[in-house]
Amino acid sequence: MRSLSVLGSTGSIGTQTLDVARKHNIKVAAITANKNVKLLEKQAREFKPSLVCIGDESLYKELKTALADTSVEVTCGSDGVLKAAAHSQCDLVVNSIVGIAGLLPTLTAINACKDVALANKESLVTGGALVMRAVKEKGVKILPVDSEHSAIFQCMQGCKQSEVKKIILTCSGGPFFNYTSKQLENVTKEQALKHPNWSMGAKITIDSATLMNKGAELIEAVWLFDKRAEDIEIVVHRESVIHSLIELEDNAVLAQLGTPDMHIPIQYAITYPDRFSSQSGRLSLTDYANLTFYKPDYETFKALAACKKAADLGGLYPCAVNCANEQAVKLFLEDKIKFAQIGELVESTLSYKDFGGEYTLNDVLNTDREIREYVKEMSQKR
Repeated sequence: MRSLSVLGSTGSIGTQTLDVARKHNIKVAAITANKNVKLLEKQAREFKPSLVCIGDESLYKELKTALADTSVEVTCGSDGVLKAAAHSQCDLVVNSIVGIAGLLPTLTAINACKDVALANKESLVTGGALVMRAVKEKGVKILPVDSEHSAIFQCMQGCKQSEVKKIILTCSGGPFFNYTSKQLENVTKEQALKHPNWSMGAKITIDSATLMNKGAELIEAVWLFDKRAEDIEIVVHRESVIHSLIELEDNAVLAQLGTPDMHIPIQYAITYPDRFSSQSGRLSLTDYANLTFYKPDYETFKALAACKKAADLGGLYPCAVNCANEQAVKLFLEDKIKFAQIGELVESTLSYKDFGGEYTLNDVLNTDREIREYVKEMSQKR
């Protein structure tokens, strides 16, 4: 069994990762969280990692005091997160940090020759060229954790890459399936935070409601599976039973099915290529009267359309739409903009300036800062 460093251990993916570690007695070398000191302390006492990091530096003393009777090394801030990502005692880094903040830890882990179980899609959305170049140079693996990308990865086992003609990404459609643009204008924060199938953190739940999450997953799939955006189809599948599919050269279609539960994709990323018993419930198809499929509404869900266009344009366009979305979601959760404005602000970023061409890490970070300021300014004019 591998030894893990879990970045974002107190979040939804992080806690389920530790469920898997607990069930299969997997060593945990390092854990990090942003603010949840109490849960982080509890995890540290149970799993006894060598290193624990709290991202919020103002909480360092509280965590240090809480773990004073242990031998655990307590760190804080972004430097502490990077130390966990490159920890000498781990060989697999599970990155479940939310947002572009996960990019540098992903690159750090890869450059330290660690395999990465990637739940932080923004690493590839904002810096896909940088990440995949580093993966090739270091000879490590990116193992997808998102249920959709894990499904594609699982379907591809035993297939040649050249035989895969198309990827079909399934999408729950979120809580506002079949809403019109007019209806989206009156959506409340409470409504947007109620996902029909999945239990997730606030940011990704909002992304699922705007369908931005699916647009980001399209961009992520481009990098993970070396496909063009035009070779990836998005299909709304309300039941979230079929997690994604691939279409082969002879038009055969393979799908991976399961209950809406993240334990299977998390565990497969950790134990790949082996499979073990799982905490996920068994799927009974007869429990579902129907499995339904629809085309996504690109006109109404502007963030999804913006991601699709950004994937076609390449360069830093995906980074720009992601950073615009992160800032817009923050403003929405702070009750400073309406729900429908999120997609509008993301879409407007595409015409802000030319983001084409090759880029460096500094270019990514500069784009992040620039676009966040742009979104703040634009939100005040609407």
